[in-house]
Amino acid sequence: MKTLITGASSGLGKEFAKILVNKYDELVLVGRNKEKLEETKNELLKINDKTNIKIVSTDLCNKESCIELYNDNKGVDLLVNNAGFGDYGYFDETDLNKDISMIETNVLALHILLKLYLKEMVERNSGHILNTASVAGFFPGPLMSTYYATKNYVVSLSEGIREELRRKKSKVKISILCPGPVKTNFEVSANVKFNFNGVNSTYIANYAIKHLNRFYIVPQTKIKLARIGSKLFRKKTTAKILYKIQAKRKGA
Repeated sequence: MKTLITGASSGLGKEFAKILVNKYDELVLVGRNKEKLEETKNELLKINDKTNIKIVSTDLCNKESCIELYNDNKGVDLLVNNAGFGDYGYFDETDLNKDISMIETNVLALHILLKLYLKEMVERNSGHILNTASVAGFFPGPLMSTYYATKNYVVSLSEGIREELRRKKSKVKISILCPGPVKTNFEVSANVKFNFNGVNSTYIANYAIKHLNRFYIVPQTKIKLARIGSKLFRKKTTAKILYKIQAKRKGA
């Protein structure tokens, strides 16, 4: 059994690897930082030195890198599509290049890997894909508009694919992980500080793997209620509420 995890050098990706190293014979860890990937690999070998661990240092912002990653690592049983980052600020004031990089990572890379691995899984009628989305995927997100839009894409795409698989009576499974704020380096890359405590990434990863049989994987009770609320209020109303919440984050 083989799993491939993107964004595996830190945060949720690394926590996923710590859990899956005891469940899979082969792990492929993907990230930009080769040194951190090596550190993660060494930590995992201390947990289980019988698992075959491969690291791939690459920039998933590049379309060709995504295709090369797939071509070099076929036969994956579980794809953890986890790489991603955010940014904070008024849309007209944030950096365009960072927006583009975010879209390339959160949307384009996820889309390419999802399409390539799903096609292979459907052909053999087995496999599972876990897309890391966010509760942000159910809302508009003023002051983090691009990030929220990318996660909306992940949620919507996954929902559509789920129905396609059902219609085909395929045994391939797809899930989306939709946590709230998580204690990772997200705040640093997003240039924002949450004014409340994020949930431990170890807990989120464990919860996700434990409930992998679900489509919507929503770890926290408050986030489950927030998702319900997203269906009850108009987008304009939720945008106003979220603006007030997120306006307090900068410099908190």
